[in-house]
Amino acid sequence: VQLQASGGGLVQAGGSLRLSCLASRRAASRRTFGRYGWFRRAPGKEREFVAGIRWRSGSTFHADSVKGRFTISGDKANTVYLQMNSLQPEDTALYYCAATFSDYGDYVKEGEYEYWGQGTLVTVSS
Repeated sequence: VQLQASGGGLVQAGGSLRLSCLASRRAASRRTFGRYGWFRRAPGKEREFVAGIRWRSGSTFHADSVKGRFTISGDKANTVYLQMNSLQPEDTALYYCAATFSDYGDYVKEGEYEYWGQGTLVTVSS
């Protein structure tokens, strides 16, 4: 199982980016992930939760700091997206996608997720 995050880049404040996270599994595996999450680590700070989605129901959960600006979603191709609008310099961070086979649990806890992508860098200039 691999998670590949992409879509990061340099954008001016007020701009938008869409991050993608593609989950690839061995063809023989029929298991699908129950939940996905996006986390970020800003320079000099600890990694923090950004948004999560329960795959089968489509229910989502967003951190207060991004609510109304960021939206997590997914499609049938096992790709999870993070649409980021109204970006601010404080959103500058390395963004990670994560996944777990568990359908239920605490979205915000890193320990809930067994699989992690490599991270994609988002830089917002003022």
